[in-house]
Amino acid sequence: MTKKNRHMTGHVLRRVAVFLSLFSPCSLSAQPSAPPADLDNYVAAVLKTFEVPGLSIAIVKDGQVILAKGYGVKKMGNLAPVDEHTLFGIGSNTKAFTSALLASLVDEGKISWDDKVYARLPGFQMYDPYASHEMTIRDLLSHKSGMGLGEGDLLFWPHTTYSRDDIVYRLRFMKPQSSFRSHYAYDNLMYIAAGQMVAAITGKPWEENVRERILTPLGMSSTNLTNAAWKTDDNYAWPHSKMPGKMQLIDFVALDNAAPAGSINSSATDMARWLLLQLNGGKFPDSNKRLFSEKQSKEMWSPQTILPIGDPPSPLAALKPNFADYGLGWGLRDYRGHKLVGHSGGVAGFVSRVQLVPDANLGIVILTNAEDDGAYSAIVYHLLDHYLNLAPTDWIKAFREAELAEERQAAEVIKKQSASRVAGSKPPLPLEKYAGTYNDAWYGTSTIRMENGRLVFTLDRTPKAIGDLEHWQYDTFKTHWHDRTIEDAFLTFALKPDGSIDHFTMLPVSPLADFSFDYQDLYFTPVVQAQHGAE
Repeated sequence: MTKKNRHMTGHVLRRVAVFLSLFSPCSLSAQPSAPPADLDNYVAAVLKTFEVPGLSIAIVKDGQVILAKGYGVKKMGNLAPVDEHTLFGIGSNTKAFTSALLASLVDEGKISWDDKVYARLPGFQMYDPYASHEMTIRDLLSHKSGMGLGEGDLLFWPHTTYSRDDIVYRLRFMKPQSSFRSHYAYDNLMYIAAGQMVAAITGKPWEENVRERILTPLGMSSTNLTNAAWKTDDNYAWPHSKMPGKMQLIDFVALDNAAPAGSINSSATDMARWLLLQLNGGKFPDSNKRLFSEKQSKEMWSPQTILPIGDPPSPLAALKPNFADYGLGWGLRDYRGHKLVGHSGGVAGFVSRVQLVPDANLGIVILTNAEDDGAYSAIVYHLLDHYLNLAPTDWIKAFREAELAEERQAAEVIKKQSASRVAGSKPPLPLEKYAGTYNDAWYGTSTIRMENGRLVFTLDRTPKAIGDLEHWQYDTFKTHWHDRTIEDAFLTFALKPDGSIDHFTMLPVSPLADFSFDYQDLYFTPVVQAQHGAE
């Protein structure tokens, strides 16, 4: 889901800043906490290089809000500027809010991190009986359930008709990819379960808990928990995606059924207050009250799962950490001798980064309205180098070179796919024999039907997942989805000895497909054997 925008031009770049009244009257440049003098020019270069329409930045340092500022535009083709109050989808940065809710319940003595999930969330069940019985709240938040990377995300992404309860129920049908607690594999469904646990314990929905415990007392007055109720005069950024080669506006994707994992929309100003609370060990900035204790703050920032450390692309070799772990809603690693606590977030048309440096009492948030991790990463490391007094690096060049190399590699894979395709191959069955209803144990039903002499494929609980099936070779077809924000997939059929269909499996076409398109986890079998002329 990494895409860039070629339609950003310099004359529409707008900058709106707020320097809150926490500074002394002397020149900002004399302040040790001042942002880099070249920040505006640097961000302008980021917007142009990575083709992002707009973004906002918040910086907090030593208990003060140093900067909350907007750059660029909220919507390509429109001059309305991003400002410090513009709302962006923060995606998986929502997970730290869910973790914080649970931390507050631990402080209240209502739960402990090592409580068994089944005892706190009625009906919770995993495929593996051992995991069902032994899974703790700590396990829910630390990505070691045994499920594969992104497994089950198709239950909510793209938007489906499943409820949160439906999604949690279907965990029992998802085969693990590894043994429980043996491997790190990022997943969203455990955080949906964690949000449902909050509701079960408190008797209030996750949303009500977030508002009452976090947003209202913290003064995050603009932040909301759903994009389903935008009004035309609301101050929000629009999502953008590159499909293919051209940046476009895309539709907002509702995430209400996955809210505890990624539905929050927030602004630079509001996120600055979240950074202050985190760096202050759970204490609200303007009072002596706490969301959670220092003890729980340390627990959430402590390693729970060891992450594998690979070699970064050569332009980013300097970013290879000495350690990498996942805490409880937070990623942990080091940079030039400093511990970093942070998280990224991505939803359709938005990516973001929250970065904390506890030993420097520094917090940074970057919110963007296009799917390009390089844009926020270049800014984050530029700011880290400034505040940590490190020699500057051309991070714009480094991240762009890494992206281009990844794109070239993906293009080569797709080129080889086409080159190896067998010319003149025919499907082994007449097309109408593939038509019918199929079922996957955890996703549910899909349908293949004949329309105007062609096969059309749908994932039945995903309204926008409608695509044309093009024969690729032998028993494999390629789905070309009508909605081009959905990653295309190969469908491969397996036949029984009598020539009838036993099942089909799926794989993403592009190696750059976001892991939430977890086609590889599906296994569809016929519900009713396909019949001649079926539609």
